[in-house]
Amino acid sequence: MPSPSPAARSFRDLLVWRKAHEFVLAVYAFTAGFPKHEIYGLAAQLRRAAVSIPANIAEGFRRRGRMDKARFMNLAEGSLEECRYYLILAQDLGYGDPTALANSLEEISRMLSAYAAAILSPHS
Repeated sequence: MPSPSPAARSFRDLLVWRKAHEFVLAVYAFTAGFPKHEIYGLAAQLRRAAVSIPANIAEGFRRRGRMDKARFMNLAEGSLEECRYYLILAQDLGYGDPTALANSLEEISRMLSAYAAAILSPHS
């Protein structure tokens, strides 16, 4: 039986944060190919929403109460859904194929949901 992983000492120790950070880097690369007229439009919106995911995970990590921590995970989940829409829009506008980004978001969504559930669990 595998031993439990050590408790995270920093948000950077959280796999869900690391995956979300990788997603942000990929979003920056993806949006770099958008038309120049989108630099302050869809590109900026998608980047802002993407950055909000790991930022809220990081902020919530240091919160003391379970409900307060869970609230920040919920904010991250909201930003994740916002990104999901922007990727659909980018594809529909012909700005590239966001399939890999959408798959990454799906994985982060599952991890974030599990993390939020663990925070709210009475046994945590």
